[in-house]
This record gives sequence, structure tokens and C-alpha cells, in this order.
Amino acid sequence: MFLLFIMLLAAQRIAEMIVARRNEQKVKKQGAVEYGEGHYPFLVLMHVLFFVSLTAEVAAFQKTLSPRWAAIICIILFVQGIRYWALLSLGRYWNTKILVVPDAELVRKGPYRWMKHPNYAVVILEFIFLPLLYGAYWTLFLFSILNACMLTVRIRAEEKALEENTAK
Repeated sequence: MFLLFIMLLAAQRIAEMIVARRNEQKVKKQGAVEYGEGHYPFLVLMHVLFFVSLTAEVAAFQKTLSPRWAAIICIILFVQGIRYWALLSLGRYWNTKILVVPDAELVRKGPYRWMKHPNYAVVILEFIFLPLLYGAYWTLFLFSILNACMLTVRIRAEEKALEENTAK
């Protein structure tokens, strides 16, 4: 069951990278500028290591599904709904990189009506509930801290890029 779970998550991430690459090409044709290139490889590495850690912890400690698996799966599915709502709301502007088209209007539809960074909220919740599904508490703790540090850097870079480049 865990292997299927990890394979589904890997397929999701690969599909997202394909969409991000396609979107990057589209917005670069519009003059998009990339920001945060220095931290981006570390962001990718952190996400890869999250799944490696989750897999290793579940395997090494022979973790099984949480007794609360049904509730956790419902939360994970709800969070994925928010992820795709954010992705669809941004359309061609959605990316895993910080790409800003100068003088473009900020997107203020979908979940962006209520929060500035819904996709980061999704990642925070994933880093909590994916490990909880199998009781992988070391992964939850370690990567929640790493993610908080990374998001501090990332959100600052993104906010600065948006402030300098978007239409007021």
C-alpha cells in the first residue's frame, strides 16, 4: 500500500514539473524574469529528500497506516483540492520557480482572494499529514522545520519580486 502511495505522489510531482516547464516557456516569451535561483535547487532537494526520508522511515521502522488513516486521507485529498485550485487559478503563471512577468496584474481569484500563498499552505499541510498517515514522526518534525526555513527565504524572495514587478 505504501509503495502505491509513494508512486502516486511521485507521478503527481512529475506531472507538476511538466506543467511548470511548459508554463515557464510561456511566460518567458512574455518577458518573465526569474528570482530566487540561488535557493531553488535547495527547495527541490528538500522536497526530494522529504520523500526519501518518508520512505526510509516507513521501511526502517516498519510503519503501518495510522488508525486514523481515513480522516488523514480526507484531509490530504482536501489539501490536494486546494493545490489544484491554486494551480488552475494561476493558469500559465503557476510554477515551481519564481517567475514574474513585469507589470502583470496580480492574480486575485480562486484561493488567492483570501491568502497570498495558498500553495505554500498546501505544502505545509502535506509535510504534516503525509508523514502522519504512516506515523513517520521524524520526517514530520525534521521536514516541517526545514520547510519553515525554506519558506521564509522563498516568500521573502517572491514578495520582493512581485513588489518590484507587478502593476499596482
